Amino acid sequence: MPPDGTRPAWVPSDRQRERDAYRRGQTRRSTVVALVSTVVVAAVAVLGLVSSPGWPRVKQSFLDPEVAWASLPKVLEGLWLNVRVMAACAVIIVVVAMLLALARTLRGPAFFPLRALATGYVDVFRGLPLILVLLLVGFGLPGLRLQGVPTSAVVLGGLALVLTYSAYVAEVFRAGIESVHPSQVASARSLGLTRGQTLRHVVLPQAVRRVIPPLLNDLVSLSKDSGLISILGAVDAVRAAQIQTATYANFTPYVVAGVLFVLLTIPLTRFTDALAKRGGWLGSQSGLAGAGAMR
Repeated sequence: MPPDGTRPAWVPSDRQRERDAYRRGQTRRSTVVALVSTVVVAAVAVLGLVSSPGWPRVKQSFLDPEVAWASLPKVLEGLWLNVRVMAACAVIIVVVAMLLALARTLRGPAFFPLRALATGYVDVFRGLPLILVLLLVGFGLPGLRLQGVPTSAVVLGGLALVLTYSAYVAEVFRAGIESVHPSQVASARSLGLTRGQTLRHVVLPQAVRRVIPPLLNDLVSLSKDSGLISILGAVDAVRAAQIQTATYANFTPYVVAGVLFVLLTIPLTRFTDALAKRGGWLGSQSGLAGAGAMR
C-alpha cells in the first residue's frame, strides 16, 4: 500500500483482458447473427406477402395511406375514450377485487356467508365470456327500467368490465395473500398486533408486491378489452373505425385502430417485463401469473 494510505488502482491481468475481449467478441457476433437472421426472416415474409395474387387488392382495401390519415383524428378521439374507461375501471377493479379476495380468505364459520358469496361471484364471472356480460348488462339493466339505473353505453360497458375483471384480479390478490407464509402472521401476532393490523402491515404489503406483475398483465388485457364496449354503441376507437370504414368504403380505419391499440399496450407490456425482471418474479411464482392469465 502506498505511503499516503490509498489503495492502488486495480489493473486486470493479461488473462482477464483476454477473457473480456473474447466476451465482447461473442456479444458482437451474437448481435450480428440476430440482426442478419431478423432481416432475412422479415424479407422472406414481406416477399411472400407482396408476391401473393391478392396483395394489390388487400393493399388498396386495408393499407390506403390517404384513408388512414383522414380517419386518424376520429379514431384517436375514440381511443381517448378507451383510455378513460380503462383508467376508471382499473381503480374500481382493484378495490372490488381486494374486497373479494379478503372475503375469500376470512376464517371461521361466522364468515361462511361472505366466503360463499365471494366464491360464487368469482366462479360465475370467471366462467362467463366478457362479451356475454357486456350484452347482458348493456341490454338487460336498461330493460328493467329501474329508477337510477344508467343508460349510457360507456357506463354500462365499464360496469361489465368491472364485473368480469374483478373476478380475475380477486384471484390474483388471493394467490398473493395465501403465498405469505403463516410464520409471518404468527410472528406479527406474537408482537401484539391484532388480526387487522397484521393484515394491513404484514400480509397485504407482501402480497401486493408479489402480484404486481400479473396485475399489470391484467391492465394490458383491460386496455384491449375496453374496445368491446363498442358493441353497446359507445363511440370508442373500434366504433369510430367502423364508422370511418363505412364512410370511405375501406377497411384501413380498422388497421389504424389496431395499430393504436398496439402502441398503447406495448409500453405497458415492456414495463411489466422490466418490473418482473427487476423484482425477481420468475417461475417460482408462476402460480400467481396463472391466476391472472386464465381467460
